[in-house]
Amino acid sequence: MNNVFVICEIDEGKVADVSLELMTKGRSLANQLNCKLEALVLGHNLKGVEKELYPYGADVVHIGDDERLDPYTTLPHTSVIVDLFEKEKPQVALLGASTFGRDLGPRVSSALVSGLTADCTSLEIGPHEDKKAGKTYENLLYQIRPAFGGNIVATIINPDCRPQMATVREGVMKKEIYDANYKGKVNNIEVEKILKPEDLVVKVIERHMEKSKVNIKNSSIIVAGGYGVGSKENFAQLEELAHVLGGEVGASRAAVDAGYAAHERQIGQTGVTVRPKLYIACGISGQIQHTAGMEESSMIIAINNDPNAPINKIADYVITGDIGEVVPKLIKFYKQNTK
Repeated sequence: MNNVFVICEIDEGKVADVSLELMTKGRSLANQLNCKLEALVLGHNLKGVEKELYPYGADVVHIGDDERLDPYTTLPHTSVIVDLFEKEKPQVALLGASTFGRDLGPRVSSALVSGLTADCTSLEIGPHEDKKAGKTYENLLYQIRPAFGGNIVATIINPDCRPQMATVREGVMKKEIYDANYKGKVNNIEVEKILKPEDLVVKVIERHMEKSKVNIKNSSIIVAGGYGVGSKENFAQLEELAHVLGGEVGASRAAVDAGYAAHERQIGQTGVTVRPKLYIACGISGQIQHTAGMEESSMIIAINNDPNAPINKIADYVITGDIGEVVPKLIKFYKQNTK
């Protein structure tokens, strides 16, 4: 009871990266709270899935293996999770802010009347003093996320209802093995005793899935453009620079909204979160909506004609100048010095 739970998503027979990232964070939270980390996996043909999760510090892996749980549909998954949570009473429950998590999280939190904070960028443990009620709470989950269009960073708490639930987007947390030899235990859920006929009213007859052709998330070098790039044609220079460096092209929301780049290249609070080895920001002012998605980059180079642009505060190197002049020089230099 009162442990940290991660509801894991299965992607093509494996645990999704966002779930493993949350396992890493969950292990850290569990250590702070001096409790266990438990993982929950629902689907079909899940034999051996616990071996993927043990190295991330899972003390218990709850497995619901049933053909009616694959592919994912809302009602049966919700019923199984709610039944388990009512028995186990976790204090924290985490999900990825994917299509899966954004559908499932609200259903579970509504059924348990627990509340849910979406798209968190940070999770911490801390106290809270309610002066009006004269109460002091210890070891609450601080659910931290940008709010009001990214103009403030809000810290949200849930003092009285459990579990404290939050979703986190892929790439926000770091995925790290806790102990390669870590061993937990398995709890096999008796799904057939939980599901009711009304949980199975929706059946998936056929699925068509098209994979994204853009792989920004896993690129070690990203050349990103903002509204300051000026036009879709100017983005071609960024594509050439990215090609020379062996990287990918990204964009800010302003650039995507202006039609300079496709939405699948959007980086930031409403796009993807990345942490490449090198991030070259071209014509990006650096509002929190964008920096929330790239501030963990190992090295940041900012190219901007505004010496006071907010992006400069987090950049390792700042080039003040016109993108139309700087980027062609970079392309020429890298071509000369690349074997």
